[in-house]
Amino acid sequence: MKQRTFSHFLLRWGVPLLLLAVFVAFVVSINRVDKVPLVSREGQTFEKGVVTQILQDNLMPDGSRVGEQRVMVRMTTGVRAGQELETTSSSGYLFGAGCTVGMKVVVLQSVAGESTITSVYSQDREGVLYLFAALYLVVLVLVGGKQGLKGALGLIFTFLCILFFYLPLVYRGYSPFWVSVGLCVVTTVVTMYLIGGPTKKTLVATGGTVAGVVIAGVAATCFSWASGISGWNVSDIESLLTLWNVNGIQVGGLLFSGLLISSLGAVMDVAMSIASAISEIHQQNPSLSKRALFKAGMHVGRDMMGTDSNTLILAFAGGSVSMLLLDYAYDLPYQQIINSNNIGIAIMQGLSGSFGIVLSVPVTVCLAVLLYTWKEEKSGTEQP
Repeated sequence: MKQRTFSHFLLRWGVPLLLLAVFVAFVVSINRVDKVPLVSREGQTFEKGVVTQILQDNLMPDGSRVGEQRVMVRMTTGVRAGQELETTSSSGYLFGAGCTVGMKVVVLQSVAGESTITSVYSQDREGVLYLFAALYLVVLVLVGGKQGLKGALGLIFTFLCILFFYLPLVYRGYSPFWVSVGLCVVTTVVTMYLIGGPTKKTLVATGGTVAGVVIAGVAATCFSWASGISGWNVSDIESLLTLWNVNGIQVGGLLFSGLLISSLGAVMDVAMSIASAISEIHQQNPSLSKRALFKAGMHVGRDMMGTDSNTLILAFAGGSVSMLLLDYAYDLPYQQIINSNNIGIAIMQGLSGSFGIVLSVPVTVCLAVLLYTWKEEKSGTEQP
């Protein structure tokens, strides 16, 4: 009995942990890269502090802020920690903060000998961000139980892969599209294995997810070829050109790699749901033929297509609300709006991701039918 338990544990976690160790070693090696400095920040640091006094406020009677505040800040980090420094805070929407006594702020600090130049960069939000992320993980575990914990681990793994796998490889000049494909494969395998274990259901869901993501990428590539929209038409291309000139980063592929990553979650949800549903149907009625099992799987998939395809389209539309409002306010002509790069990119992202979701349904159903009935077909027990 103990030998069997040990064998099961080795099969369940031994090989995956060995593969994970190899992957971690690979990640460590690709992160050993010397970054070319794009901006000189010698002597500049971002330090934390607490506002202790408002020396001159910029609050107007109508509630707006004009000009700068002059405040006293007690530094809590850096070479001036423990000292109170007089600094300024601008009234901009992107930089600065409407300081109040006791507010925690981040200060841009330049130190040269005894001279110190400071300005308030923003409110200190680090603790709030960590708190909300921790609350989400706690709620996920409390509501989802064991599966919620596995989902949280998968989410953390995906986030770390984006930081330490995707970004270093793209920075080294590899194709963003194929790096994102590799990222989707790795994160899908790990997430599905955590949730489903070494089962046929996991294999089906993984295959359906990878197929759906690749289909989304192919659809985006075809759309780009037909419409003339590429990764060079994005709004921040001027900043990206610096990376292209300095590091040779393939900035033209960033748009499509971002599309694959953004569609991964929705496609993964569809694939796992269909794989689980067909597995349950087959277990409850093993006598179902391939045709009947396929029809049952397609019925489940069709119910999911409408909502999940709307998910991506609404997500990209939501990210373009500011642009759409400006177009509406300026009363731009229809031909100008429909042929603009920003609108074309938003439509391409929404429709290409939806192509991946919709076409992942029949792919996942086919994989499920073939794998779930394969052993029975091989032993000759399948009924017509």
